[in-house]
Amino acid sequence: MSFSSIKQTVGYGDTVLLHVGYDNMLPMIVTKGMTHQTKFGALRHDSVVGKKFGTRIQCPKGWIYILHPTPELWTLSLPHRTQILYTTDISMVVFQLDLQPGSVVAEAGTGSGSLSHAILRTILPTGHLHTYEFHKERAEKAKEEFHQHGHSGCVTVTHRDVCGEGFQLDHIVDAVFLDLPKPWECVTSAKKAMKKQGGRLCSFSPCIEQVQRTCEELSAQNFSDIVTMECLARHFNIQYAKLQNLSFESSASESTADKETSNRESYSEPPVKSASATLSSSRHKEVKRGGSDSGSHNFPSAVPALNMPGHTGFLTFATLTCH
Repeated sequence: MSFSSIKQTVGYGDTVLLHVGYDNMLPMIVTKGMTHQTKFGALRHDSVVGKKFGTRIQCPKGWIYILHPTPELWTLSLPHRTQILYTTDISMVVFQLDLQPGSVVAEAGTGSGSLSHAILRTILPTGHLHTYEFHKERAEKAKEEFHQHGHSGCVTVTHRDVCGEGFQLDHIVDAVFLDLPKPWECVTSAKKAMKKQGGRLCSFSPCIEQVQRTCEELSAQNFSDIVTMECLARHFNIQYAKLQNLSFESSASESTADKETSNRESYSEPPVKSASATLSSSRHKEVKRGGSDSGSHNFPSAVPALNMPGHTGFLTFATLTCH
């Protein structure tokens, strides 16, 4: 099956995601006669074939959902071979690199393939991804996963250390992404790989010292618009606070009566009431009239979560003009 197209029902050989609970998803390749163990008991693969994606499947001790894979869900459930980029950073990378259907992209540091799937979804059906991994076993596993997910025709996985050997591409890519310990060592090779009309480059680095050296090399290679940013997601919870209804209306009859009483009294100054006494009296009248204490309403407010994800890495973007 392909991650880039939507199927209605599950078939043999499909990669499905088992939604077991909150923040708990498991990938599964549907195979005839196989059984998958979950915390709710055994799930027979044959029992999900022909079911629609999104169907709730009953297990011996509970139930799970069968979900269609997407790049976002794959990021949350993939088997980790390395540290990965998550959706917050991925969305910024895809946007800033100006990717679109037909784009040709070079990626150094395939890793677990989290970003690769998002790039492929964006550049299909006519684009191509050249991805490089220096670790042989990880490169082979990534190639196998791309084939299972229907991407083998639009991605080329190469086992190579681009810092030492370069991309070995000549003016064919629109964008370059670097996720390397020393990204500054392959900026020259990245520049050679970009099309002559220019392109965009992104480097992901967890340490600011890496960012500094990369920016210096980008500037030396005549890249412009060099910008470094950090993406942090902050979640807000909606809460409702109960507020009393306030009434600022005064009774016309009370005002008239107070005025007549004042005229009938002597012209001597009446004793001055304290502010607290006046407020108490006003409050008492308000209650008698059915004012603020007679009703309330719920007021919605956005409250930031106490815990939020911390630093992941710095994203450095640069533009190469015609060269």
